[in-house]
Amino acid sequence: MYVLLLVSKYAIPVIIGYIVLYGMSKKVSVYDVFLTGVKDGFKIVIEIAPTLVGLLMAVGIFRSSGFLDIVCNFFTPLTNLFNIPSELLPVSLVRMFSSSAATGMTLDIFKTYGPDSTLGNSVSIMMSSTETIFYTMSVYFLAIGVKKTRWTLPATLICTLAGFIVSIFLGQLM
Repeated sequence: MYVLLLVSKYAIPVIIGYIVLYGMSKKVSVYDVFLTGVKDGFKIVIEIAPTLVGLLMAVGIFRSSGFLDIVCNFFTPLTNLFNIPSELLPVSLVRMFSSSAATGMTLDIFKTYGPDSTLGNSVSIMMSSTETIFYTMSVYFLAIGVKKTRWTLPATLICTLAGFIVSIFLGQLM
């Protein structure tokens, strides 16, 4: 355990030092290259900021308007049919858009049912085995200029569904 703590403590400074020394050995102006990278990073942030703000506003409106409850109530008979806890459905839907909102809902489940309960285990597994699909696609595809997403959305929706199902199964096994 001590070795792992030691490696984690010094890994980042060693990597940064190696990059700087390697750049200096190749006679590269490391600081100028760093500033160029920072400027490019700020350009990307400015380009994707409106998308992020719009996405976060949509999630907030989705939750506060009560539409999330309507959607979840619509799917409750289906979740009951397959013995899926209906408390996990809102988290799984919000998770596709916002990790922070889904984390807040996860903490609510922890407060109500406990982190070691079946629901707590299932939601923990679900949070670590699913992705914020729409957030990730909008940020990365916008940043590199992808216009046609092709099979990305269907594939990620299938993977998220698989993660949701497996998290419920594993949570019930624990």
